[in-house]
Amino acid sequence: MGAEYIVFGRAIPTYKLALATYAAVGAPIAIMKLRKTEAPANAIPASSQDEEAFIREFIKAAEEDQPKNV
Repeated sequence: MGAEYIVFGRAIPTYKLALATYAAVGAPIAIMKLRKTEAPANAIPASSQDEEAFIREFIKAAEEDQPKNV
């Protein structure tokens, strides 16, 4: 068929080596992307409850002042 490499005493076709390389590189990347958890969209990085309440009130006031685009 084509070229072959001798690996551990066996002749392995180059296309199988290429597929094995793709799998060895792609599998960990795919697993990491599937396990990735995202933070909630409304999470506020505040150091205290008072700070979080202030930020929520500030956002609420800013949204009320801004006209809605429909």
